[in-house]
Amino acid sequence: MNKAFVRESDGDDEEELEASLKLPSGTRNYITPGGHARLKSELEHLVKRERPHVVEIVAWAASNGDRSENGDYIYGKRRLREIDRRIRFLTKRLDIAEIVDPLRQGDNDQVFFGARVTVADVDGAENTYTIVGVDEADVGRGRISWISPLARALIKSREGDSVRFQSPLGIREIDIIEVIYEAID
Repeated sequence: MNKAFVRESDGDDEEELEASLKLPSGTRNYITPGGHARLKSELEHLVKRERPHVVEIVAWAASNGDRSENGDYIYGKRRLREIDRRIRFLTKRLDIAEIVDPLRQGDNDQVFFGARVTVADVDGAENTYTIVGVDEADVGRGRISWISPLARALIKSREGDSVRFQSPLGIREIDIIEVIYEAID
């Protein structure tokens, strides 16, 4: 098939990801020290290891001659674009990051960024969530973004309070059982 009829990815996937991680206007990009270190480490790995390796492959593939049907060249260039896009994204995120250490909250029973909160629903089922930055959210590990509806409902509440929030299943009410501040890895 002629290359003219093959649609290359134009970065829509990355733009969708960036849009989903977009911060509300006028807010700061809060992040834990561990999350900041992870993003910085990923950026360093991409810049110092992965990108130079892919550049080497592309240069070798280009030296082989015909580039129009050279898979190593074509896919290498595509991978370089992906790496460069991720580098730009990480650089922007790190530039606007505001590191908030949960350990500095002290012995506090009020919920703020970095808190690990144990809640119980009306059926008595308990769940534990840690409120983290947008780039650190991982529901599978119980880490929710501070801009999520649940986190927004929990912030500024205290142990023993009941909060209501809009979930995908409708309005829910939960009781706050425990609030702990500890280092987040």
